[in-house]
Amino acid sequence: MPDTVTHALTLTGRGIRLSRRNVDAVITALALPVMLMLIFVYFFGGAIDTGTAYVTYVVPGVLLLCAGFGSSTTAVRVSEDMKEGIVDRFRSMDVGATPILAAHVAASTARNLLSTALVLGVAFLIGFRPSASAAGWLAALGILLAFVLAVSWLSAAVGLLARTPEAASGFTFLMMFLPYPSSAFVPIDTMPSWLHGFADHQPVTPVIESLRGLLLDQPVGTAPALALAWCAGILAVAAGLSGALFRVRTR
Repeated sequence: MPDTVTHALTLTGRGIRLSRRNVDAVITALALPVMLMLIFVYFFGGAIDTGTAYVTYVVPGVLLLCAGFGSSTTAVRVSEDMKEGIVDRFRSMDVGATPILAAHVAASTARNLLSTALVLGVAFLIGFRPSASAAGWLAALGILLAFVLAVSWLSAAVGLLARTPEAASGFTFLMMFLPYPSSAFVPIDTMPSWLHGFADHQPVTPVIESLRGLLLDQPVGTAPALALAWCAGILAVAAGLSGALFRVRTR
């Protein structure tokens, strides 16, 4: 067990160093959510009635978009390691699947914390004024981290399933798309009726509703429980699938 933890910490440091060296990817991951938030607030916000200042409504959705996009890059990183043979080298040094994959997830979490802080900083500059208590902030951060962990493990599974990094990058488009048919940018009741079922019951919606309610100190109902249930389910399936795929790919 101590060796597993040591290996995971060492490989996490490697993942963070690789992120620092890939400047273009870092800039994209940091700038894209901010640009999308500015576009929605200043280009479309005046035409969308949410019953409150649009920046107040949209920031939780942008935080989740940021988290999903940042986590999805894990698929590319895992696929690159598999293609380049570095995993075989780790295996020859008796490094197991758990530290290798956990390190990618930990590095993803670190990148997401940085991008989340940047999005919140810009949001405050353009008028976002949350009214959450300290407990509300901690609860919102906990739910966001649960989502990041779940999606990062799912991304690791996709990276192991994909045969090339280019194929793995397709997962990024799914994570960029999923917040749109949800309550992230417009109320669900303004969407076509045939879309309501999916928008109401997909995993992103309860996470966004939880973040919005907690940050604005509004009633959240069962949204946090549903959000955590989705995250736990995705995490359990993704972690198990990642372990199985890793054994198949390194056999």
